[in-house]
Amino acid sequence: MACINPDGTLTGSTRDLLRIVGKPSTPEEISGQLGQPLFKIRSSLREMVNAGLVNETGGQYTITEKGKQKL
Repeated sequence: MACINPDGTLTGSTRDLLRIVGKPSTPEEISGQLGQPLFKIRSSLREMVNAGLVNETGGQYTITEKGKQKL
């Protein structure tokens, strides 16, 4: 799943995930809040880290300044 649409906007699921990681969250917490399988959340988080939208520290993810700007 791509986190950014071809036109440069965020996908709906990416926006939902970014709103959750306004506070440090684990993939398991995010999965429970969104009701999505853990493997999809982990895949999305990897893409979002690569895109600079979230940071990972100690197994928890938080939104970056770039992620906040995209929201």
